[in-house]
Amino acid sequence: MKKVLLLLAQGFEEYEASVFTDVIGWSRVFGTEPVELITTGLRNEIKCTWNFLVKPELDFTKINVTDYDALAIPGGFEKAGFYEDAFDEKFLNLIRQFDNQGKIIAAICVAALPVAKSGVLKNRNATTYDLLNGKRRKELADFGVIVKDEKIVIDENIITSTGPSTAIEVAFILLEMLTDKENVETVKKYMRFD
Repeated sequence: MKKVLLLLAQGFEEYEASVFTDVIGWSRVFGTEPVELITTGLRNEIKCTWNFLVKPELDFTKINVTDYDALAIPGGFEKAGFYEDAFDEKFLNLIRQFDNQGKIIAAICVAALPVAKSGVLKNRNATTYDLLNGKRRKELADFGVIVKDEKIVIDENIITSTGPSTAIEVAFILLEMLTDKENVETVKKYMRFD
């Protein structure tokens, strides 16, 4: 069974994480090829952007990258502490390990920034949040990324997107990259995306 590691930073946006848990969960129950999802983070308890508290399933120190096929990272808000964890060297090193093994990395909204800061997006195509006078896109470019004015950008194994409105589509793209189009269509049917 394919496995996704959902990497959560302090201040992550709940909705952007929930699309991965839902799409992968529905695939496990109704899909033609089940996929498993495990949550982790640098803290034992993580406060989300809108104040939910989450306890990750897997202790960060116990992660074995070879056990997983993909890494999913929701974005979050700076004021909620997102970059405290997202720019931590341990967080960045995990991203590097996934990329070094050619595994899929799916980053929603500003989650593209730690992916870029890790160095794996240098001279590659990506996108991120596009409002706030382009502040986040400028930061992305400062990391050596070729910034694209598109809602979703896929560059080999890395998926990036512009914000919460793209989240569900990113989750379905990830599922298709892990399995196949037939599985995604089956999951969409049962989730009533028809």
